[in-house]
Amino acid sequence: MAAGLVWIPLLVGLLAGPGGTEAPQTTLHPLVGRIFVHTLDHATFLRLPEHVAPPPTARITYHAHLQGYPDLPRWLRYTQRSPHQPGFLYGAATPEDRGHQVIEVIAYNRDSFETTRQRLVLLIGDPEGPRLPYQAEFLVRSHDVEEVLPSTPANRFLAALGGLWEPGELQLLNITSALDRGGRVPLPIEGRKEGVYIKVGSASPFSTCLKMVASPDSQTRCAQGQPPLLSCYDTLAPHFRVAWCNVSLVDLSVLEPADDSPTPGDGVLEHDPFFCPPTEATARDFLTDALVTLLVPLLVALLLALLLAYVMCCRREGRLKRDLATSDIQMVHHGTIRGNTEELRQMAASREVPRPLSTLPMFNVHTGERRPPHGDSAQVPLILDQH
Repeated sequence: MAAGLVWIPLLVGLLAGPGGTEAPQTTLHPLVGRIFVHTLDHATFLRLPEHVAPPPTARITYHAHLQGYPDLPRWLRYTQRSPHQPGFLYGAATPEDRGHQVIEVIAYNRDSFETTRQRLVLLIGDPEGPRLPYQAEFLVRSHDVEEVLPSTPANRFLAALGGLWEPGELQLLNITSALDRGGRVPLPIEGRKEGVYIKVGSASPFSTCLKMVASPDSQTRCAQGQPPLLSCYDTLAPHFRVAWCNVSLVDLSVLEPADDSPTPGDGVLEHDPFFCPPTEATARDFLTDALVTLLVPLLVALLLALLLAYVMCCRREGRLKRDLATSDIQMVHHGTIRGNTEELRQMAASREVPRPLSTLPMFNVHTGERRPPHGDSAQVPLILDQH
């Protein structure tokens, strides 16, 4: 059901787009390598009279995509915690993203089922001012990404970080949710946050305090489950709870030497006395080789087929003779067994043996009377004898 509601504003927007009024347009100027944050406020998309604040119970969801494509550019992300809160488009453009990009935003009012369209024209350019070769990234576990994207919390973080860094201008370079880095959704416990990565750059070198946090000794202590070495006062606490074991420092002040790539030539080799190319090969007729390759296997297969046909057909009479001879031997054997059986029966009939006791007269020891049995049971059939 929720998936269907997500696609409702898209379908309505597509149906109403060609015939409806043109969507309002806003021009923005993101910078390469700097954080870009644009707030999708309910007041901008709700059709209200001037100087009228949107109701706090208004529920609006947004869908943003690059014009002509179903999704956002790879450097831009969208997040919204709930329909009652505003949405955010944020990210840091790369040098490959310079130029002109148009983002289409469709707002869907879940109360009145009304859709509103807006176009954001992004003119991505290079930043002005000095380079920021010293970059540090911090994992703040006490905040979600939506809580840091507004300007007030971000400026507060930069002000608190200024007490740990050398004097200089600090600028936000990027903000990334910990869930985008492989983090897990926290348990439903009050005070547990998803976490957010904040990347800061400066033209001033790292302070001794930050270098000690990222030193090998601190990494060893972190691997053992102990807090890292921090030689200065943590000015970020208690508003920002930073995971000091996850701090990473990047120094881009020393440029790496460029690789000496070979220059392409004209493709003609210079004269070399030691290079002896092979002479031109003479023409050769491959018809004989082809015939041998094809005919020899065919002849072998034909011979095998003829041999198999001879064995299956021409040798069948011999097998029949062997089968008849075997059958005659079996009949002779059977006749011999039958004759021997008849002979044994005749020999058994000619022998004189005493009658069984069951056929003799019965004798009473008290009276001396002899009474014959109830008939000769040997002459009575077995079934009649039972009755």
